[in-house]
Amino acid sequence: MGGAGGRGPGEGTRAGSGRMNGSMARRRSPAPRRIPPGHPVTLTIALSKGRILDETLPLLATAGIVPSEDPETSRKLILATSRPGVSLMIVRASDVPTYVQWGAADLGVAGKDVLLEHGGHGLYQPVDLGIARCRMSVATKRGYDWAGTVQRGARIRVATKYVEIAREHFAAKGMHVDLIKLYGSMELAPLSGLADAIVDLVSTGNTLKANDLVEVETIMPITARLVVNPAALKLEAVKPLVDALAAAAAQGAAA
Repeated sequence: MGGAGGRGPGEGTRAGSGRMNGSMARRRSPAPRRIPPGHPVTLTIALSKGRILDETLPLLATAGIVPSEDPETSRKLILATSRPGVSLMIVRASDVPTYVQWGAADLGVAGKDVLLEHGGHGLYQPVDLGIARCRMSVATKRGYDWAGTVQRGARIRVATKYVEIAREHFAAKGMHVDLIKLYGSMELAPLSGLADAIVDLVSTGNTLKANDLVEVETIMPITARLVVNPAALKLEAVKPLVDALAAAAAQGAAA
């Protein structure tokens, strides 16, 4: 591990090569779906199952929005709520920005990691909800000389699901890395010799500790954000909903 030769398939990067935005920054969000005159406006909020959903539901309830069915157990992907004219759409976490960007949903809740990795460009992000708190970190096997390897300028193999975030981070530091895309069990990569380090989300750090890994760098703190299609802001019902969720988030932060 840690040498410069014999690298397997991966993505090389170096200082100045990172471009997290790329062509995504030039895309323009389409207009929201067309609503015939006289028809009631139904606003759709895109959410993903898991921790973000668990921590968003109390905020929605404070804002007077309660799903008609339990999103974790219902097979329905679009759920009515207790607030007239507001529905919830259940999608994959990485798809939330896409549904909002293209107007299939008016609003959504997504982690900062998803917005940076999968494209939050062009989306209005009015509220940091302050939920689903964690951090994006670099981790290695305990005892691995990360500082020495970086100082020597050695080429490093890094496994991650967050290739764009990792590329930008290491490019900014002028480091030479091979990025290996994985979709799960990141901790296995250093243990098996596939990679020298991983870039992943860390909450409590218990999983790292259980696998004898340690954090060596913190890239950024991560929280979930409310995102809105800019074109949807023209709908009269959107601003009161954004304000209600912002107030609920502020109330939760003060508690």
